[in-house]
Amino acid sequence: MGEPQKISSLVTGGGASAGPPLGPALGPLGVNIMEVINAINDKTKDFEGMKVPVTVSVDPDSKEWDIEVGIPSAAALILKEAGIQKGSGASGTEWVGDVTMDSITKVANTKLDKSYASSLKSVAKTIIGTCLALGIKVEGKTPKEITAEINEGKWDEKFQ
Repeated sequence: MGEPQKISSLVTGGGASAGPPLGPALGPLGVNIMEVINAINDKTKDFEGMKVPVTVSVDPDSKEWDIEVGIPSAAALILKEAGIQKGSGASGTEWVGDVTMDSITKVANTKLDKSYASSLKSVAKTIIGTCLALGIKVEGKTPKEITAEINEGKWDEKFQ
C-alpha cells in the first residue's frame, strides 16, 4: 500500500469546482474528480460562501479517497452569524454588525475542539476579540463592554 497523496486547499463552502486548484491536482491521481468535488461541496455546504480548509487524501494504489474538512476561521464564522460579507475597515470606530451571545458560544464551541484553550469561556473571549477587529458588537455592546461583563461572571450560564 502506497503512501497516501494529500492535497490541501482552501475552498469556498459548497462552491468547490473541478477547476484550479483542485481539478488539476486531483487529475494525475486517477480519481473521479467530479465525485470528489461533489463530496467536498456536500461536506462544506454549511459553510456556504466561507473559505474552508479541505484536505483530500488519495491512496495511489486503490484510488480510494477521503476528505477532511477543517473549520473556517473565527472571523468567517462570526461574519456568517452577523449575516455580513466583510468586517469594518475601521475597527473600534465603525461598527458594521451585531451578534448575540448565543452566536458567540456557537462559534466558540466550533473552535473549542481545535483550540488549546481549556474552557469555552476563554475561547469565547478570543472570539469576542475577533468581533472587535471586525467591527461587530455583541448583544448591542462593544466587545470591550461585553468582555468586562464576562469577567464579572454575568454570562456564565452561557458557558456551561
